[in-house]
Amino acid sequence: MSGADGDLWVFGYGSLMWRPGFDFAERTLAALHGFHRALCIYSHVHRGTPDRPGLVLGLDRGGSCRGVAFRVERAGREATLAYLRAREQATAVYRETRHCIRLSDGRAVEAVAYTADRAHAQYAGRLPHEELVRLVLQGVGISGANPDYVINTHAHLRAMGLRDRTLAALAKALEEARR
Repeated sequence: MSGADGDLWVFGYGSLMWRPGFDFAERTLAALHGFHRALCIYSHVHRGTPDRPGLVLGLDRGGSCRGVAFRVERAGREATLAYLRAREQATAVYRETRHCIRLSDGRAVEAVAYTADRAHAQYAGRLPHEELVRLVLQGVGISGANPDYVINTHAHLRAMGLRDRTLAALAKALEEARR
């Protein structure tokens, strides 16, 4: 695997792609094998509450996921990890994991990613489309309305030339429900 000694790579597959919240030296498309992007996490903080949960993305086992890799220089490594841990592990529903990812230029690097903890009470698993719509429409948390999160993520994926059928169908349903 390549990368500058001591630099940190971070793999983003949801809102980190379009709102990383940390300084980075490089940003590129990347692929992670063995996990896929899924609306599989009940959000109790960022896009919902315990009484009215929303849904957010997680990396769930199986398949593959195309997203964005960020290279953080060594000097910013610890601050970035502290920021990510506060943001991604507010309720410990994600596990901080390391994976080999493939960058768009062919390089293989080790990256930090936040994967779904299937044993956590907030793990939703695979839900039917109607339940996805219902939960997303009701969700509002400290980071805003859940429909905005889904629609923004879908729009950013499309802008990068990436397609996610579930998010596309959900974004369409959400936009229709808002009319």
